[in-house]
Amino acid sequence: MTRPDPDELLDKLQREEEKRQRGRLKVFFGASAGVGKTFAMLQAARRRLDEGVDVVVGVVETHGRKETLALLDGLDTLPAARIEYRGRLLAEFDLDAALARKPELILVDELAHSNVQGSRHMKRWQDVHELLDAGIDVYTTVNVQHLESLNDIVGRITGIRVWETVPDRVFDLADEVTLVDLPPEELLDRLRDGKVYLPTQAEHAVRNFFRKGNLIALRELALRRTADRVDAQMREYRADQSIERIWRARERLIACVGPGPESAALVRAAARLAAALKADWLAVYVETPKLQRLSDEHRRRTLDALKLASELGAETVTLDGADAAATLIDYARMRNVSKLVASASMTQGWRRVFDRPVSERIMRQAADIDVTLVSTGAREGQPRSALTFDALRDGMHSPPRAYVFALAIGAAITLVASALFAQRIALTNLVMLYLLGVIFAAVRLGRGPGVMLSFLSVAAFDFFFVAPVMSFSVGDTQYLLTFAVMLLTSLTISHLTSSLRREARIASQRERRTGAMYAMTKELAAALMTEQIIEIGTRHIAEVFQAKAAILLPDSAEKVQQKVAEASPATTIDKSALDFDIAQWVYDQQKPAGLGTDTLPAAQALYLPLKAPMRTRGVLAFAPQRTSDLAVPEQQRMIETFAAQIALAIERVHYVEIAQDALVNMESERMRNSLLSAISHDLRTPLTSIVGFASILEEQGVARSRELVHAIHEEALRMSGLVTNLLDMARLQAGAIRLNRQWSMLEETVGAALAGLKRTLAGRRVQTRIPPELPLLQLDAVLMDRLFANLLENVAKYTPKGTDIQISAREEELSGERFVRVSIDDRGPGIQPALQTRLFEKFTRGEKESAQSGVGLGLAICRAIVEAHGGQIGAENRIEDGRVAGARFWFTLPVDGTPPALDVPADEQPVSDNEPARRDHE
Repeated sequence: MTRPDPDELLDKLQREEEKRQRGRLKVFFGASAGVGKTFAMLQAARRRLDEGVDVVVGVVETHGRKETLALLDGLDTLPAARIEYRGRLLAEFDLDAALARKPELILVDELAHSNVQGSRHMKRWQDVHELLDAGIDVYTTVNVQHLESLNDIVGRITGIRVWETVPDRVFDLADEVTLVDLPPEELLDRLRDGKVYLPTQAEHAVRNFFRKGNLIALRELALRRTADRVDAQMREYRADQSIERIWRARERLIACVGPGPESAALVRAAARLAAALKADWLAVYVETPKLQRLSDEHRRRTLDALKLASELGAETVTLDGADAAATLIDYARMRNVSKLVASASMTQGWRRVFDRPVSERIMRQAADIDVTLVSTGAREGQPRSALTFDALRDGMHSPPRAYVFALAIGAAITLVASALFAQRIALTNLVMLYLLGVIFAAVRLGRGPGVMLSFLSVAAFDFFFVAPVMSFSVGDTQYLLTFAVMLLTSLTISHLTSSLRREARIASQRERRTGAMYAMTKELAAALMTEQIIEIGTRHIAEVFQAKAAILLPDSAEKVQQKVAEASPATTIDKSALDFDIAQWVYDQQKPAGLGTDTLPAAQALYLPLKAPMRTRGVLAFAPQRTSDLAVPEQQRMIETFAAQIALAIERVHYVEIAQDALVNMESERMRNSLLSAISHDLRTPLTSIVGFASILEEQGVARSRELVHAIHEEALRMSGLVTNLLDMARLQAGAIRLNRQWSMLEETVGAALAGLKRTLAGRRVQTRIPPELPLLQLDAVLMDRLFANLLENVAKYTPKGTDIQISAREEELSGERFVRVSIDDRGPGIQPALQTRLFEKFTRGEKESAQSGVGLGLAICRAIVEAHGGQIGAENRIEDGRVAGARFWFTLPVDGTPPALDVPADEQPVSDNEPARRDHE
């Protein structure tokens, strides 16, 4: 029994734990509107309700259907949220209300729906994900045309493109998918009876989207997509349960591609068989250590066969393994493949004993897999086995000095053996010395020198040590067997040693490339700009492939052009060497072209489309030093993987930029609305009052002139304050204000601010506790006056009339820095917890409605002024006897430099340095 992998068990347990914490998603899936998805969802929900489950209807689109409306009776329904959009109030799913209600199960219809601008998420499936993260089960519906991967296919079939889509990963991650199916005839009858749309809409729909041919095609797509999902679930279950036996639930076959000339015919035969069986098929090539030593011609055949299979609709896969048959069997069982299509090998005679065909070995090792043999009659050009002269010649690519070293090794061993032979050492021990030399030569010098030393060792052993000595003749015929065994053993050791050396070198190269892929992926994940992605991508391509690269991105007119980044000229293709016409064709057609392809192969570089999940993001131009590198399938897979990673990074940065722009636009929209609200209410009200008072003054003469003039003055001051705040905020944000710092006493600044706020603070007692020994501060007196004015106006606005206010200050020291901390305390209702973190942001108001005047800029201006002086500002609730006793606004100002000495008259010296100056202002 195979021992389970601990890492796989741990991963499985973690996935199960995540599933237990998340809610379960059930999708009611159909071919088109009107098949009954919402009806089936409501029926399932009512069954859950009868079982005692807390069911809530989040949003359900009934389209006026009586049967659907009847199923809503008795179900708790959340009220819709009203969102203003372009002057209209639109109803949307209330996500916050659903999270606050937190039912066991919620119904959210039309998963692909796009939310109104101003909602938390752009798409409804994002709302569903947040519900699932909160542990709430969700029932939802979706049509096949709304799946992202099938959207363009449906558009070509029906002639109508649906713009609201759902990513396939959302559909694939659903815990359960229920297919709601209806034959096209019945759906058309329902449409004519007005059970899908209103009669006028139904007539138009029948002539366009709801044609019978369209419905049949959509139904097939829905059935196939559901079948694919069920097949993936079955394979996942077999993997979790470690089931190796093939389950023939669905026909799937593998074409076993090899390097022989029959590969193209084999691929075509497999394509015909898959079409006849209506089955999915894969073209698989297993690259063994023996096949890695083949010539470029044979490797080109393999690549051409895989390209042909891809064009015929197959999924192409290249695997690595020491045993092709075992690797194919393991992969077939993993993919639940029921049939293998292989070539009927032409191996005959004695070679068949040592080199059995892959198909025969598969039939011997896997009785549960059907093997179909295809006879192509191809025999010429078959790649030979590892012990043939072709293989030996392939290994004899060592430099000439390696053969010289091998001769030296043979001579040295002969000298050592001669010395030992003189000491009457047995000949069998001398044979071991020669075998040791063969092993060393094969490991350090290569296959060719090892093979040469094998023959030289036998000759030297015969010439110098076997009687008659110094002659190649043999006096005892038993030594002929010794020579044969010695030669065969030497050749075998040389072959195996050099093979292990080659495999170790290939493994090292793969590890280096895997490490490079990891390093590039890690760097790309941290990249924030497209220029960084280009520099990282070209640099890693140059390091791994010893090639130059260039990344071409489209402009606003969808014309590709080279994107310049801070990359070394040694890693970037020069602009003059790029063919932008080929690059544009690759970008438009989303297919590779150029060097090593069948499209414009005379080009100097290979052009690959940078395909991302949503769209093609650009073109990668790749110019290797040796064109033969592109003939290696592993090399091609690697460069395609690099291109895919670069495309993903570019798309990620693109959507980050879009998200940032969206946030800026939302902030701008919010600012615009707040300004419009201020102009329409807070500025219009005093203007209306001024106009009214002036009219009354004109009508009534001078009798009430003093009172009306005072009212006009008050309203004008109020409007002036609002305009001043708007202008100050704009100037502070633009950095247009420069501080005019002067040495000032804080008490004088507070006194000047209180003197200017007599009207605002009328009826309140303001108590100041400012120590006389407080150091002088470098302040901008005008801005500090605005600071105290806005803080005190805010206190007066949100506290009851007659409430006392206390202003205090003290000197503190933190981390060697001195600063003055000023606090303004009131005895009002305090600050709401939700506002404490954003109280000093622009347009944030303590009350959303207009009961209080203002636009929410006063505290934002206060923060800007304090930060301009190098301080900090904050707000908190004062707690007395375990309850909120009011609010406290505080800010700090740094003590910079040494203030000038002050000559204070004796009569103004404080009585005690320990008591702060206390003054009450009525």
